[in-house]
Amino acid sequence: MKKPSMPPRHSIETAYSFFHQKLRVYAHSSLPWQRDDIELAVGDYAQTMDTELYAQLAQGDPTFLRDHTHFDKHLAQAVATLEHMLFG
Repeated sequence: MKKPSMPPRHSIETAYSFFHQKLRVYAHSSLPWQRDDIELAVGDYAQTMDTELYAQLAQGDPTFLRDHTHFDKHLAQAVATLEHMLFG
């Protein structure tokens, strides 16, 4: 099977910066409206981000970063994956 190519570095950096910042706020927020706003913003971003990068992060899960019930796990996983892509 063909190994997926690496998305452009700027796409990885941009996604990492956005997701990392949102994760930090989400993890420490006790305000339901703020958490909802973050879920919406991340979901919107996921729909418009580099499709190859999203595919690598989602690993075949069409609900990745778009499902309320697993959002916190997905966001933490995305940050960890992007961090590994950037820093090894």
